[in-house]
Amino acid sequence: MKKVYLDNAASTPVRNEVIKIMMDTLKYTFGNPSSLQHSYGRKARSLIEESRMNIANIINSDPNEIIFTSGGTEANELVFKFSIQYLNIKHIFTSKIEHISVLNSINSLSKKNNISVNFIHFDKNGIIDLNHIDYLMKKFSSYSNNILVSLMYVNNEIGNILNVQSVIDLCNKYNSYFHSDAIQFIGNFPINMKKLKIDFITASAHKFYGPKGIGFVFIRKNILNKIIIGNNQQEYGIRLGTENISGIVGASTALQLSYHNLKNHIKKIKELKSYCILQLEKFIPSIIFNGLSRDLNRSSHSILNFLYPTSKIDYLFYFQLDLMGISISKGSSCKSYKNKTSHVIQLITDKIFLKKMMPIRISFGIFNEKKDIDLFIKALKEIKIK
Repeated sequence: MKKVYLDNAASTPVRNEVIKIMMDTLKYTFGNPSSLQHSYGRKARSLIEESRMNIANIINSDPNEIIFTSGGTEANELVFKFSIQYLNIKHIFTSKIEHISVLNSINSLSKKNNISVNFIHFDKNGIIDLNHIDYLMKKFSSYSNNILVSLMYVNNEIGNILNVQSVIDLCNKYNSYFHSDAIQFIGNFPINMKKLKIDFITASAHKFYGPKGIGFVFIRKNILNKIIIGNNQQEYGIRLGTENISGIVGASTALQLSYHNLKNHIKKIKELKSYCILQLEKFIPSIIFNGLSRDLNRSSHSILNFLYPTSKIDYLFYFQLDLMGISISKGSSCKSYKNKTSHVIQLITDKIFLKKMMPIRISFGIFNEKKDIDLFIKALKEIKIK
């Protein structure tokens, strides 16, 4: 049976080139990168710094602006923790359709540190209300400019692309800081941090065909200078613990390969998404697309989210598809194990529809082909929900 993987937003397959270089690193570079007294440690350290420089060159930043983490969740939490501790942030503006790792971190840290949290409005398509950001900033900046805005670049559920430059302009206008969870953006879109004046971005390697358990946070140099660096050598004292050398090398290699042929990859995946939309609309006239995911220009080429009409809500539907060789999800993998509809879909969708339609998120990758879409549509036609 042909297996079709359409859950790339949750995790991408690891490239063979990445696996090979990680295996070589595990085998030949086993020294502790903090043991600089001997060649084994220095070799390990050099691989980390080469990887840091490689990533910096790809996103056009300075190498010391890249801090390696265990993944996107830790990277997001690190931003909030250090913003509160070193930038004296007193107010955080975010939205209720952010990734759960952002919402959980903000909730926990705001309670511990007496930080006010304000949620930015959005419409039924999940489009962030820029006027409301302006309103909030004007209101709070009148007595405090210690504000951090946190909005994801590409929504991991519905694929909406944020109007980032407008948010940057507002943050500059009110002298505020801006963090963007760019986990669905990095590796899938071109990026230039010299031109894109975001203060913090976060990334995770397993979203761009690299290994799990490794990511990074970009922290702009002028902010790093305000952070009191510890004596620990690991990640400039910002993030402690022996570095994951093979993971770092794997992440660097994966990112380099993703950007090597990016234009062609975007073209291919956009064509797959367009074809899938046409086939779905032909097969299911009553289909409802969530957010902007049907819009090829305002959403990620890799994410398509829709409501599938059925006579009865049955979460075995996804397992039935899996038994037929089709791997999809109903939303973020960080929450789907609880068998609940994504909080994003709940917030932007009329509850009447959720009672009679199944939420589906399919996400395309570079290894998908047109025949995968055909098999997916065929499976939908054959499956029965009683």
